Order: sequence, then C-alpha cells, then structure tokens
Amino acid sequence: MIKTYSGINIQWPISEEIVTGNKTIETRTYPIPTKYLNEEMLLIETPGKKGDFQARITAIIKFNRCIQYKNKSHFYKDSQFHLVERGSPWEWKEKPKFGWVVELIHKFDKPIPFPKNLKKGILYTNNIKI
Repeated sequence: MIKTYSGINIQWPISEEIVTGNKTIETRTYPIPTKYLNEEMLLIETPGKKGDFQARITAIIKFNRCIQYKNKSHFYKDSQFHLVERGSPWEWKEKPKFGWVVELIHKFDKPIPFPKNLKKGILYTNNIKI
C-alpha cells in the first residue's frame, strides 16, 4: 500500500543517532511548525559534510512535543537526550533553542533512495509516496 508523507531533512550522523534511539530530542532555533507536530514523517538522511552518499529515507518518525529552552542551563540539562555538547556547531548561541521530542515509528531495513522526481526542500519535503 502506498502512503504519502512529509519528510524532514536531518544530516548524517545526527540522523543515525535518532534512528538508533540515542538521540530523542532534535534541536532547532525555532519551534516545530504546528502542522508537523504528531504527524508521521519520513526522516530524509542527508550527507552533510561527512557523508558520502545521496539523500535517502531511513525511517518514519514523529515529533510529539516541542520544548522551548529558557536558557543555556535548561538546554544543557537535556544533553543526554539531544546530544549537543558545549563547543559543538549546534551549541547554545544567541538565538533561542527548541527541542523537538522525537519518536521512532519505523526504521527501514535498507535506506530508500530519495525519489528523483521530487525536489528536496531545504528543511522539509512534502508529498513523498512510499
């Protein structure tokens, strides 16, 4: 049965930490758009600077809650969940930080190549059929 999903781009190796269950909070500098909260989405793994592969779909995930971190201390108390350490490229800076609590719905046995007929968005891609 074919189903249509939205997808979110997450760079490798962060994407792998989510799929293995090591990372349970994705951090961003903005809250999750309401339309994606509690929606099953495809995790589109992008190579970033370290990967040697084309974008691919590795899992179905859902963001079931959004946390607004009040300050650095509040943010780093959740380090065991979001895996962001001081000094990393994703550390607390000037902008506010938000934590998107992620739930792994399904990990694909093998990555699915990103459909060539779709234009991959910068952050999100809509109408992906798998």
